[in-house]
Amino acid sequence: MPVFLTRPKHWASGVIFGSPHSGNHYPDWFLAETSLPMPVLRSSEDAFVDRLIASAPDFGAVTLCARLPRCIVDLNRGPDEIDPLVVRGVPRHPLNQRTLAGLGVIPRVVSQGRQILDRPIERAEAERRIGAYWRPYHDALAGLIAEAKARFGQAILIDMHSMPREALSHLHGQRPDMVLGNRHGLSAAARITDAVADAIEAEGWRLRRNSPFSGAFITQAYGRPGQNIHVVQLEIDRSLYMDEGSIEPRPDFAEFAQRMQRVVRKLSRLEADGAAGDRIAAE
Repeated sequence: MPVFLTRPKHWASGVIFGSPHSGNHYPDWFLAETSLPMPVLRSSEDAFVDRLIASAPDFGAVTLCARLPRCIVDLNRGPDEIDPLVVRGVPRHPLNQRTLAGLGVIPRVVSQGRQILDRPIERAEAERRIGAYWRPYHDALAGLIAEAKARFGQAILIDMHSMPREALSHLHGQRPDMVLGNRHGLSAAARITDAVADAIEAEGWRLRRNSPFSGAFITQAYGRPGQNIHVVQLEIDRSLYMDEGSIEPRPDFAEFAQRMQRVVRKLSRLEADGAAGDRIAAE
C-alpha cells in the first residue's frame, strides 16, 4: 500500500493527523535512476514525523502517512504542478514559484538544489507516479474528511511537516521552534489555529504563524473553514529532534516525542469551537 492509514478504536471528534512527507521506502527502480546517495535523497524527507504522531489513534484521532518519499512524488503539490524541466512533453505554461524552484509534484531537486535525475522522465511515467502514489493518499484524505464531516459535523486536519534548521536562517532575532500555517485564515478558523498554538506553546516551544510557511497545496485544497473543514500546517525544526547530517534521532528524541505526544493528545479530541475536551463521541 502506498499509504499508511491508522484508525482509532473510537474516533473522538473528526481530527486527522497527516504526514505526507515522512515516507522512506525507496524502490529499486528509483534508486537505479538517480546518482544521488541515500543521505542526500533523504535530506528532503520529513524523517520521523510519522513517529511523532504515532500515538494519535490511542487518543481518538486518525493518522495518514505516506510510504514513498517526496523526492519520487510530492503529495503536498497539485497533480498539475508539473515542471517541464523534469517531465518531457509538458507545455511550458506559467508556473508557480514552487515548481519553478524544482519542487513540483515530481521534484527536480532535493534540499540545497541537488538534482535528483540526470535526464527528464517521460510524461507517462509522471502520470504513473501520480496515479500510483499521489492519488491513493488524496483519495484516502478526501474520504476521511468527508466521513468526519458526516459523523461529527466537522473535520480538522493537522498537516505535519518538518523544516531544515537553515530554512529559518534569514529570520532576525529568536528563531521559532515551529511554524503554524493556516494560509492567513483561509484554511482554518482562528479558534482552531489558536487551539493548536496553545497546545504547542504549553510545552514551552516558540511558535510563529504563517511565516515563512503559510501552507501549500493540502491547506489550499482542503481547508474550508466556512464549511467547518479546518486544515493547519505545522512545520517543526528538525534540529530539535534529529541530527540533520546523519538523519538519525537525537539522543533525547524520546523526550521530545513525549512532549509532542502531549500536544497530540490535546488535539486528538479538538472540537470545532476550539475546545479540547475529554469526552468520547458516540460511535
